Amino acid sequence: MAVPPAYADLGKSAKDIFNKGYGYGVLKLDVKTKSQSGVEFATSGSNNTDTGKSGGHLETKYKMSELGLSFNQKWNTDNTLTTEITIEDQLAKGLKLALDTSFVPNTGKKSAKLKTGYKREFVNVGCDLDFDMAGPTVHGAAVLGYEGWLAGYQLAFDTAKSKLTQNNFALGYKAGDFQLHTNVNDGTEFGGSIFQKVNSKLETAVHLAWTAGSNNTRFGIGAKYQLDNDATLSAKVNNACLVGVGYTQTLRPGVKLTLSGLIDGKNVNGGGHKVGMGFELEA
Repeated sequence: MAVPPAYADLGKSAKDIFNKGYGYGVLKLDVKTKSQSGVEFATSGSNNTDTGKSGGHLETKYKMSELGLSFNQKWNTDNTLTTEITIEDQLAKGLKLALDTSFVPNTGKKSAKLKTGYKREFVNVGCDLDFDMAGPTVHGAAVLGYEGWLAGYQLAFDTAKSKLTQNNFALGYKAGDFQLHTNVNDGTEFGGSIFQKVNSKLETAVHLAWTAGSNNTRFGIGAKYQLDNDATLSAKVNNACLVGVGYTQTLRPGVKLTLSGLIDGKNVNGGGHKVGMGFELEA
């Protein structure tokens, strides 16, 4: 079996069906370029049509492949500066170390996080140390995989309070065109998802979620259909009768347009529906 995914990526195929290709309530522009020296630039700007608030960020990436080093810097319109330095596959095969720092000039607030990860056949583990003046928080996760079966555990421990603040379990099965994922978060939140690739053009997903002590079960059904090489249609509906539709069209190589909408099925004539548009340029 190949290297299992990280804990955060368990059930990712089903999540992508429900999340990718939608952007209602937002007008967004993404621009990605790469210099001759190998430095990657990514600029993004968006406007929330509900609140009228606009925001954006500028990100630069540079990799030194021969040394296994990568540098990532980001600035956003909230005036937060972040820098991440990563070294991978140098000290040991499959070992990844990273230092992630952030700084807010307006307030002087600083934060840092040390990230570690190790992956190989059958196992994928990670441990992050979130530095805080009151006491660091330790985040840990591990995923084991064997013959398609996946089992994972995730925790967060607040050393200042000597308290376990996160305690999550996950179990899943992954085949070529089928994925099953279940999880329990803190013993109170239960969830599950099923992903199936019906054929080369059609992918479907179902997700369920409920909370202990509540009879309210949340569920959704989603699908993604490849109309042709340049166009994709996505649709989803949940138990609250919210219907989402997304259309993605590649206008030319490096130019992509996304249109999406959200319809309240319980109040079709009452308004309150949302639309969104995204434009992506890459050179």
